[in-house]
Amino acid sequence: MEFVPTSAHHVIERTGVQIRVKHVLIKRWPDVLAKTDQPHPKLPGTIHETAEQVREAGGEALAVRMDIRDDDQVEAAVAAAVAQFGRIDVLVNNASAISLTPVAATPMKRVDLMFDVNVRGTYTLTRAAIEAMSHGDGAHVVNLAPPISLRPVWFARHTAYTISKYGMSLCVLGMSEELKPHRIAVNGLWPKTVIDTEALRMIPGMDRRATRKPEIVADALHAVVTRDPAECTGNFFIDEDVIIEEGNVDPDSYATEPGVPPMPDLFLDGPGSIYPED
Repeated sequence: MEFVPTSAHHVIERTGVQIRVKHVLIKRWPDVLAKTDQPHPKLPGTIHETAEQVREAGGEALAVRMDIRDDDQVEAAVAAAVAQFGRIDVLVNNASAISLTPVAATPMKRVDLMFDVNVRGTYTLTRAAIEAMSHGDGAHVVNLAPPISLRPVWFARHTAYTISKYGMSLCVLGMSEELKPHRIAVNGLWPKTVIDTEALRMIPGMDRRATRKPEIVADALHAVVTRDPAECTGNFFIDEDVIIEEGNVDPDSYATEPGVPPMPDLFLDGPGSIYPED
């Protein structure tokens, strides 16, 4: 079943969401709230540039400067979205701080940043948006968070980062059940392979050829948020699985370099895992 709200459709997205995600969501929800105010010396895109691209794609955009760690700014951003659009139909929690470092090499300032952005940020913004997401016929929250595996290998090399991402996953488990009466679905979405993002290109030695394009995550996200929120909640989706289930596109068509096998992403067990089970 495809979920299509009956009137205006509005999307609020946290920092870090790819432009492609916004363009895909424009298909159904033409009004977008975005965030990243100042140009980054190495990473492209600000809220104003994003807003203009959304408008060019046929939607309406609200550019709001927001620090996800500041409760007042989060509340103000949600209020601004409601003032302009009336309600929120889709919330994508994609902002993420990352440090793939062991305990001894991860200073507490970096630990605090990952916990504040990944876990607390997800909790804070979702909490702030509940009322605004309760006004329509149903709504979706999607956390870019992995299924939870308790294999020690996923903790041993980057304990703090793993805890922070699994915190986002735990939000899926708890909030999906709590928000069912409000017809608000809460799901996790995670890439099967490493995705070719601008941030990835900053990592020395990373072979971009062994990645997939961001469009695979965007298309999987679109598929998830067009499902009935009363029936589709509490899941941990893998982008490739969603694409295969939809049956319209071959996942290999998203390859950054056709013919080069993509590198598996973190936290996924089973065949093809970067850390195979014994």
